[in-house]
Amino acid sequence: MLSLSRFAAIAACSLFASCAYSGDSAAADKSPPPAPYAKVSSLVKLPDFIPGLGTLYVDPATLPAGPFLGYDKDGKLSATIYMIPMDALSKGTAWNNLKTGSTQVDSVDIYYNAGHPGVEEPHAHVVLFHDDGARQRLESK
Repeated sequence: MLSLSRFAAIAACSLFASCAYSGDSAAADKSPPPAPYAKVSSLVKLPDFIPGLGTLYVDPATLPAGPFLGYDKDGKLSATIYMIPMDALSKGTAWNNLKTGSTQVDSVDIYYNAGHPGVEEPHAHVVLFHDDGARQRLESK
């Protein structure tokens, strides 16, 4: 029997495989992205720049999954982030045809988050880094 965390990791990897190469780019390479994207810090109580994720934008209609678009401090699109609720995953909910900020993906991180403003329930962060320097640019300096 699969544990919930192993199931979430498998589901998130499947999610990545189905959307990362879809060619359906969601945003501009420079911030801010076009409407209906809004700066997350203007919607909920979060900082403008979150180390590891960047300055986030989201189309509120796509919550909770996103995509959230992460821009570095120079406004370059560096990551697409999905926030997938663990409870919904365990019940078999699927998120299909999720958009990406860029069709180029260099690496992926998947990790658990207990919840935060905007996505309060426990969820998995699936972070698609768009180039080999993206991870470093999104770190706090």
